[in-house]
Amino acid sequence: MTDAVQQRYARFAEQEAPGRSDLYVEWAEGVAADSEVQAILARIPENRRQPPLVFAVTRMLGAALDGYGAWRSFIVAHADEIVAECTARRLQTNEPLRLAPLLPALSEIAGPIALLEVGASAGLCLYPDRYSYRVVDADGRLRSSLDPADGVSSVVLESRVEGDLPPIRMPDIVWRAGIDLAPLDARDARDRRWLQGLVWPGEDDREQRVTAALDIAASDPPYLVAGDAIERLDALAAEAPRDATLVVTTPGVLVHIPRDPREALVDRIRGLDARWVTIDPPALLDVWDPPVAAEGWPGFVVALDGAVRAAADPLGRWWEWRTGIDAAAN
Repeated sequence: MTDAVQQRYARFAEQEAPGRSDLYVEWAEGVAADSEVQAILARIPENRRQPPLVFAVTRMLGAALDGYGAWRSFIVAHADEIVAECTARRLQTNEPLRLAPLLPALSEIAGPIALLEVGASAGLCLYPDRYSYRVVDADGRLRSSLDPADGVSSVVLESRVEGDLPPIRMPDIVWRAGIDLAPLDARDARDRRWLQGLVWPGEDDREQRVTAALDIAASDPPYLVAGDAIERLDALAAEAPRDATLVVTTPGVLVHIPRDPREALVDRIRGLDARWVTIDPPALLDVWDPPVAAEGWPGFVVALDGAVRAAADPLGRWWEWRTGIDAAAN
């Protein structure tokens, strides 16, 4: 079992962390060469010992952003607590920048909107109307900007877009709710540390963005329910205001659901009297219209009701409009 830990952390150090976090490279290299720490991490279920999850748990529990020696000492001293927390938690990346490539799709939907997110975590993607947007070209020159009615937001979502730029407008959100297996509370210090710990060291802009979004969510908490989306979706959707357009979003969550329940959930969403906005790997679903050839498709697919709208970076850092339709509200 320790061999699997060694291989997983060596692969992370060699292939995944370089260019994103020098500190995580150091920590992962340390684990890959340290049989005692491997034995501790082997006590965690296989689907809960991914390096980003383990590293985030240790940071939430108080590990400093220091070299491997200090981090190793923390692991050894808090082994039982770390194993228990990792066993209970799952990766809950709550990246508000994902809203940047979703905004053109939301701009097509007539308001007011009742927004319901599946896999909401702390609900940071339930506030598209509270954030500012900046679209830049490859050289960083501003192409388009959009702010809430009360001015520039503390959360500014900047994304790079080349080629066509569809019309964008601020959505009129009158109700926001989410479902998550383990929803987080932006007002809770431990939950905040958990989400902040999921940001890799060195990603300073992202850390500032997530912290500011947590503050917005804490000031006006969304309605979040705990449970399986297939079991809870219909009842929660029924609570949405009848005079609003129900919009269900699944930003980055479907990839974490096994195939059969994922397909059942998509069928359930498409059976609602609702619009559906998603961003997913191209090979994950077979509902794309027109069909998407996964080989050669850049990034993820952004779609509205299954209709392809854009290619996008999974975290929203860039997107590319992929349809010639008039994207004005309908």
